[in-house]
Amino acid sequence: MKIYVKLKSVGKRKPALENIPYDLPDPLESGFTLCRLIEIIVRKEAEKYNSRGAENMLVPFLTENEIEDQSAAGKVGFGRLYSDKKADPEKAVETALQGFQDGLFRVVINADAGNDDNNEGKEITDLDSEISVNEGDTLTFIRLTFLAGRLW
Repeated sequence: MKIYVKLKSVGKRKPALENIPYDLPDPLESGFTLCRLIEIIVRKEAEKYNSRGAENMLVPFLTENEIEDQSAAGKVGFGRLYSDKKADPEKAVETALQGFQDGLFRVVINADAGNDDNNEGKEITDLDSEISVNEGDTLTFIRLTFLAGRLW
């Protein structure tokens, strides 16, 4: 089953990244929870990170099209890894779940749908909440930013 993930930051109009397709196991097990969904996505991201290799280009460069594509996404870079350290999927899942519990990000299914069927357009506030995810649904992660500063 294919779903889409969108990342947003509070205070920014555009999403940091466009919809990212993810394949979920089909069929989903009964009692599918937000905790399990976050675990699947974080493990896939850790796997992608670990599969990226250090490139052996002597003189790295970007084409004009690559620069335009990356600038549309909000970051222009060579995509190189300067460390051979691998991500630990178990630790990554633990950190993501702790981040959700600490209120660092929120999760909404089909935020643009706006109707109340099957949690669509509603924030999911509990990791143990059973959720209904269907083919083509969009899962939105909203990263919250803490404001800090001094008033003199």
